[in-house]
Amino acid sequence: MPDSRSKLEALCAERGLKMTDQRRVIARVLSESSDHPDVEALHKRATTVDANISIATVYRTVRLFEEAGILAKHDFGDGRARYEETPDEHHDHLIDIQSGKVIEFHNDEIEELQRRIAEKAGYRLVGHRLELYGVPVDGKADRQKTVKND
Repeated sequence: MPDSRSKLEALCAERGLKMTDQRRVIARVLSESSDHPDVEALHKRATTVDANISIATVYRTVRLFEEAGILAKHDFGDGRARYEETPDEHHDHLIDIQSGKVIEFHNDEIEELQRRIAEKAGYRLVGHRLELYGVPVDGKADRQKTVKND
């Protein structure tokens, strides 16, 4: 029989986290999110499934998921913590500062340049986060969710 759990629910089980019904709802909402929601957005979405989920429960749950390494926390410069499932593959973010839209991308040239910069300074790169902030040029913005290498 196929596993009907969300990816986050399965990761929680693998990490031995106790899963209450409310945590399951929050995990499912996060797994189904195509954006990078903040706690308030998560709370709003979760309460459409279970009206008894409090904002405090959402805060505690995202902190627990983050500490377990299954949720990545981002600050895209708007003063709100944003969340996404810890990605299987590395990607960076381009943030439209007018709309708040977040575009995920990966670029091998940027990755290599960062590695070389670290190496030149005498370091072996073990991780990084790259966030680019921009505004649409002449109202023409790339409407893709993910941008591939050029």
